[in-house]
Amino acid sequence: MMLKLEKFLTLFIGIGAVGGAVMMWIDPTGVAWGGEPLLELLRAKMPWPDIFFHNFIPSGFVLLALNGLPQIAAAILLFKKLPLAHWTVLACGIILMLWIVLEWWVWGFNAISNLYFVLGLVEAVAALISLRRK
Repeated sequence: MMLKLEKFLTLFIGIGAVGGAVMMWIDPTGVAWGGEPLLELLRAKMPWPDIFFHNFIPSGFVLLALNGLPQIAAAILLFKKLPLAHWTVLACGIILMLWIVLEWWVWGFNAISNLYFVLGLVEAVAALISLRRK
């Protein structure tokens, strides 16, 4: 049961992060997908706004590097039943929760961020349960 949950969550979160990164690269201004106000908040709160937040291209790379590729790698490890799989899932859950804490700091609580925090928490707890069973 936990293994199926971990596989689902890693794929769901990973594919979603890849999709989000691609969306940021296709429309780096955020106008088409309603991200323009978010870009202004990032520019106001994050360091080096003129370097990293003149558009969403750098944010897309960070999203892919921190949440997309690691989640997909964790899913591959789970499907191959490799020893580090559950540790990787645990790390991915923690990284996702930290990412969401940063989102909360930048633009406050919102339904999507709250949902993804819960998904990261469930992912981390499922990994811990799997590790404990081994």
